[in-house]
Amino acid sequence: MCVSAFFSKNFPPVHKNPPLRRFRSRKEAGALGELVVDKALCARAVEAYGDMVLRLAFQRLGSQADAEDAAQEVFLKLLREKRFQDEDHLKRWLVRVALHRCADLRRSAWRRHTVPLEGTAWPAFSPEERETLEELWSLPPKDRDVLYLHYYEGYTIAETAELLGEKANTVGARLGRARKKLKLLLEEGMEHG
Repeated sequence: MCVSAFFSKNFPPVHKNPPLRRFRSRKEAGALGELVVDKALCARAVEAYGDMVLRLAFQRLGSQADAEDAAQEVFLKLLREKRFQDEDHLKRWLVRVALHRCADLRRSAWRRHTVPLEGTAWPAFSPEERETLEELWSLPPKDRDVLYLHYYEGYTIAETAELLGEKANTVGARLGRARKKLKLLLEEGMEHG
């Protein structure tokens, strides 16, 4: 199964909302093009990017409940921010904060000492999709992140590198290796299944 087809098939569609409008306080009316965070902007950001943040957290954590907690914390943190240069800056910030929050959750002592309930991890997936997810989650998190950001969110290698804080060549090499690993895992699964 193609990686991009897998991602697009298993997650709810991204809302095709109109772009966020630029908001400036009266004091900052001269600050050309900045987005000033207020409750209205935060609400529109949740509507426009909430699905993306939730999917990113889900693919990183593998648990719907943990993904919802992480997404909620990302948007609560957004309320504490002051301003962004533009929509792209806001979206990149959301992706980076979501990745960092998921990494924090994975490292937490609570998560290391808990066991997920059997049969509740992927309730919305068919058995074939679940097998593909299991193969995907057998990859290291950095490989999953690169595959997700490139194939599902549609970021270029350079944009993915910027989001992850790495060099473009590193991300390109990791993407190639991750594709090969996933292909081998999926082929092995077909041979055994």
